[in-house]
Amino acid sequence: MNKILTLVLATILLSCNNQSNNVDVLNIYSKRHYEVDKNLIEKFEAENNIKVNVVKASSDELIERIKTEGENCPADLLITVDAGKLYKAANENLLQKININEISTNLKDELIDPNGFWIPMTYRARIIAYNPLTVNPDELSTYEDLTNIRWRNRILVRTSTNAYNQALLSSLLAHHGEEYALEWSNKLVSNFAREPKGNDRDQVRAIVSNVGDIAIVNSYYIGLLQSSSDSMDRKVGESVNVFFPNQSENDRGAHVNISGIGLLRNAPNRDNAFKFMKFITSEYAQEYYTNNSFEYPVNKKVKPSETIKKWGEFKIDTLDLNELGIKRKQAVEIFEDSKWN
Repeated sequence: MNKILTLVLATILLSCNNQSNNVDVLNIYSKRHYEVDKNLIEKFEAENNIKVNVVKASSDELIERIKTEGENCPADLLITVDAGKLYKAANENLLQKININEISTNLKDELIDPNGFWIPMTYRARIIAYNPLTVNPDELSTYEDLTNIRWRNRILVRTSTNAYNQALLSSLLAHHGEEYALEWSNKLVSNFAREPKGNDRDQVRAIVSNVGDIAIVNSYYIGLLQSSSDSMDRKVGESVNVFFPNQSENDRGAHVNISGIGLLRNAPNRDNAFKFMKFITSEYAQEYYTNNSFEYPVNKKVKPSETIKKWGEFKIDTLDLNELGIKRKQAVEIFEDSKWN
């Protein structure tokens, strides 16, 4: 079934569900596709007697759909795995401002939208996974240093079309400007161990297979590998170490990104949407996330899971996460110019 037909059928189902008698509803358009979300939604439904309908697609597809549906859009909330996509939705006037303090006063300040259009659900760092048998951690320092010739033919990373890599380059653009970002991307390509392919977990598997020595990946994938039901994946996860870049006293900290929620401008079930945002940022939901998806909690009262605690504390880059959207088009153009496929 193609994506257009899938979205059309989902719209019909949402319309039918919204017509059910005596049942409160909440409609979510979501990029997330994890079992942990399904479990939390089921708990929210049971506790609030609210039927939650979820349509899943890429962030760009969902944004285009919201624009097409206009005032007739049945969705209340947009969930993405990238702050840049929430910026895009807000910039296209698809989201309404919210009073974040009405949802929670415990959210990490550095992860909150200063413009008030979205809230974070979870966050993760773009870390360096490395083979402790071939890499001395003293050799590792910053994202910028990954262009050093010492890493020639040693770096593993997925393609430039991946939103996580686009966000990382957007952050470098925000910090250093276009000329530096283009030079960095060109030099990094020269250090690739192979042509980019696969997902983040595949990069870690390639380290263990001795294809390369270090990989640029999201932190939670290490946790997912280490806790996998597959014994081989568990072995892979335990075979690498985690390094957080840019941690020196005068440096900016590791690049992070969020999964986040925006309230749609024409949300028909606004009160239910607020209930859900309060629930998903509650201590219960945040503990469930960090213990099952190994993402970092955005609620200041919740500690990271034991699995990710082992990697140590780290300093976060406090760049306004909207920059990951503001610089995105420019980042994509730089990737194309640098031949990072």
